[in-house]
Amino acid sequence: MMGKTMAPRLALGVAAACCLVLVLLSSWVGTAAAAGKTGRITVYWGQTASEGSLRKACESNLYSTVILSFLTRFGGGRYKLDLTGHSWGAVGPDVKYCQSRNVLVLLAIGGGFGDYSLASKADAKAVADHIWDVYLGGRSKQTRPFGDAVLDGVDFDIEHGGSKHYDDLARYLKAYSNKGKKKVWVTAAPQCPFPDRMLGQALRTGLFDRVHVQFYNNPACSYRAGNKEAFTRAWRTWTSSLPRSSVYLGLPAAPRAAGSGYVPPATLVAKVLPIVRRSRNYGGVMLWSRYWDLQTGYSRAVKHAV
Repeated sequence: MMGKTMAPRLALGVAAACCLVLVLLSSWVGTAAAAGKTGRITVYWGQTASEGSLRKACESNLYSTVILSFLTRFGGGRYKLDLTGHSWGAVGPDVKYCQSRNVLVLLAIGGGFGDYSLASKADAKAVADHIWDVYLGGRSKQTRPFGDAVLDGVDFDIEHGGSKHYDDLARYLKAYSNKGKKKVWVTAAPQCPFPDRMLGQALRTGLFDRVHVQFYNNPACSYRAGNKEAFTRAWRTWTSSLPRSSVYLGLPAAPRAAGSGYVPPATLVAKVLPIVRRSRNYGGVMLWSRYWDLQTGYSRAVKHAV
C-alpha cells in the first residue's frame, strides 16, 4: 500500500513545488518590472578614432543603442556629417553588424559646436527629406555616406541656433515610419532644466520614442549629495511630462567628460538608480560617450543595476 500511495503524493508535492517556484518567479519578474529594472544603456559614438570602431562598441554587449554623432550642419540646404577620426565607408558594414545584434543605430543631429537652424516649416521638410533619403533608406539617388546601410532613426541634440520648427521636423521624420520597411525612431537629448529651451515645443508633440535627458553641465538639476531633492524633482517632472516616451538618465562616463554632473558608478547604483527606476517610463541610462566609457569602464560597472 505504501508504494502505491506514495507515488501520487510525491507527484502532487513536486507539482506544488513547481507551482510555488513559478509563482515566486512571476512575482520577482513583476516586482523587477515595477521597479524599472528593464533599463538599457545608450551611448554616443563618433567623435574620435581613440574610441575604436562602431563594431567594437556593439561587440562589447554593453549598449542597446549607439548614436552616431553628429550631423553638425543642416538647414538652408547645407549639410555636414562630422564623424571625426572615422571612415564613413567602414561605418556602413558596422551599422549592419550592430543591427544584427539588435543594437539600434541612430544619427544625432546638432551638438554643441554645430552650425544648424531651421528657418521655416519648409526648411524642416527639406531637412527631413535629406535625412530620409541619405540615412534612413529613402529612394533618392543622392550619395549615401554609409552605402546601403539604413539607420534606425534620429536623435535631436539641439543646443543652440533657435528652437523653432523642430516640432515640424519631428512630425516629418515620424511620418516616414509609414513609408519605409521599418519604424523610424525619433529621440531627443534635452538639458535637464525643464522645459528645455531648445526642444520644449518639439517634445510637447508626444512623438519622441525616447528622451535622453542630460543631467550634466546643469548644476541646478544634476545629482550630488546636497542636491538630491532638486534632482529628484527634475527627474519626476520629466517623466510625468512625457508619459508616452521612455526617459533615460543622461550622464558623463568620466569626470572630464563634462563640466559637472559626473556621478561615480557606486553612487549611481546605490543612490541614484533607486530614485529613477521608480518611474513607469524609466528607460535606462545614456552615456557621453563611448570614448570616455572605454577610459573608465563606467557602463560595465553599472550595467547589472541599470
